[in-house]
Amino acid sequence: MELKQVIVVRQDLDMPKGKLAAQVAHASVGAINRANKAKQKNWMQQGMKKVVLAVDSEAELKSLLKKANAAKLPTDLITDAGRTFLAPGTVTCLGIGPDDEKRIDKVTGKLATL
Repeated sequence: MELKQVIVVRQDLDMPKGKLAAQVAHASVGAINRANKAKQKNWMQQGMKKVVLAVDSEAELKSLLKKANAAKLPTDLITDAGRTFLAPGTVTCLGIGPDDEKRIDKVTGKLATL
């Protein structure tokens, strides 16, 4: 089974590159920690495939969260602490997986890469 992780980022926030990278890292680590140990280990052995995708709004991101949770995929929704660029509590991105690539693609397969 091919495993991957997807990070979905809100494009409407127009985050600076450094801020975007930090938020993506938060989502990746958070979602990994919610995956079962066997999938974590297998994903790491497979090279940690990761894809970063884009959405246009918080509503779209939360809709994906509901779909991913319904599919019982490991997820982590990231909200910013508000110390730099964004207001406290701003939802920035969503980490999904690592899990079976086909299961994740059913949720995110129509999204464009960042």
